[in-house]
Amino acid sequence: MALLPPELAEAAGRLFGARLDLAAAYAELLATDGVVRGLIGPREAPRIWDRHLLNCAVVGELIPTDATVIDVGSGAGLPGLVLAIARPDLQVTLLEPLARRTAFLTEAVDALGLEDSVQVLRGRAEEVAAGPDPVRGDVVTARAVAPLDRLAAWCLPLAAPGGRLLALKGASAADEIVEHAPAVHRLGGAEPVLHRCGEGIVEPPTVVVEIVRERLVGPTPRGSAKKSRGGKSRRR
Repeated sequence: MALLPPELAEAAGRLFGARLDLAAAYAELLATDGVVRGLIGPREAPRIWDRHLLNCAVVGELIPTDATVIDVGSGAGLPGLVLAIARPDLQVTLLEPLARRTAFLTEAVDALGLEDSVQVLRGRAEEVAAGPDPVRGDVVTARAVAPLDRLAAWCLPLAAPGGRLLALKGASAADEIVEHAPAVHRLGGAEPVLHRCGEGIVEPPTVVVEIVRERLVGPTPRGSAKKSRGGKSRRR
């Protein structure tokens, strides 16, 4: 089920180039171990290439050469592991709080031979950012993790000054920008910018919200960025 559909072969070749076989090996891991271990839903297996691999790989067009990337809430490695495959110039940290997911990620990195460019780190973004030895990246990525205000609170402290958050979003991205732009500004972020990555390569294009870290604002105190409209604390 992880075979590359013929109609996607051209796009996959453009995005992965000489590392297309490596992308295929990762697709097989997702369709087998990823499904068995509950990281990918069984119904997602036939759509791994279009819905996951290509959808994530096109985000590379927003990432500069030789950048350091932190993928927050990496899960099965989306988009961080895909970017590491498509862009061998990147140094990628896969940040994930759940042990069963970090175990899969570690095994996948070893199986794919990506130990020199990818590290797996277990932890929550807000704890890592506030720790004694905080990790910083030129780019912080997140896919389907949380609304934009909470995402900025968790991820912007992990971005180096002048670095950026790239949040992979869905159809509601424009509405989220309008709703959460004031919160993003308070957290040190610039005006959110909406991008459609992979136009002419994938259909539909991947919607990404980019937020540059303009000002140094300390990590948000635990719990303060996790309030619902009703005022009750919500955890990821």
